[in-house]
Amino acid sequence: MKIFNSLKTVTIVMFMVPISFFTSCNDSNNDESTNTLELSNADTEALLFMLEEEKLARDTYEYLDSKWGLIQFVNIKISEQSHMDAIVTLLEKSKTPYTILPYGEFDDDHLQDYYNQFVESGQLSQANALQIGATIEDLDIVDLQEFIDHVESASVIKVFESLQCGSGNHLRSFVSSIELIGDTYTAQFLTEDEYNLILSQNHEKCNL
Repeated sequence: MKIFNSLKTVTIVMFMVPISFFTSCNDSNNDESTNTLELSNADTEALLFMLEEEKLARDTYEYLDSKWGLIQFVNIKISEQSHMDAIVTLLEKSKTPYTILPYGEFDDDHLQDYYNQFVESGQLSQANALQIGATIEDLDIVDLQEFIDHVESASVIKVFESLQCGSGNHLRSFVSSIELIGDTYTAQFLTEDEYNLILSQNHEKCNL
C-alpha cells in the first residue's frame, strides 16, 4: 500500500542500548549491595526510546480497537502494555526518570508522525487497520535488533530479545488475519528473507 511506502523515508537509527525485563545476579552492571541496575547513558536512552515505541503500538491498537473492535487489537494492545511495563521495571530499577505522555502523544517527532499517519489510515477500513498492525510490528522488530546489536548490558539484551519475540508473534497474527481477508502484507522494514523466516516460525513463548 502506498501509505506504507512513504513511511520508509522516516528512518529511526539509534545505536543505543536496550534493557532487561529481568535483572541477572551475574550481570556485572548490577550493584548487588543496593539491588540497583547500573546502565550506561546509551542503555537508558534506548530504554526511553523503546518505551515510546511500545507506547506507539499500544496507543495505535487502542485507537483501532475502539474504531473496529477486532480481536487482534483487543489482545495485542494488552501485550504491548506488558512490553511497556517490562521497560518501566528496568527504568525504575536503574532509577532513571521517565514520563509516559497521554494516549496519542509522543516526545519523539518521528513516532508522533507515525501515530498520526497510522490513525489517519487505520480509520478508513479494517483492511488498512490490519496492515498498520503488521507495519508496527515490522518496525519494532527491526528497531529492537538495532539496539540488540549495539547493547552493553546483558540485562538489556535479555529484555529486548523477549520484546522482539513478542513482536514476531504479533506480526504472524496480523499477517494471518490479512491473508484471511484475501489481502497480502509486504514488509516495510524487514528484509524479505527476515520477514519470510519470521512467518515460517511457530508461535513462541517469550517470557513476558
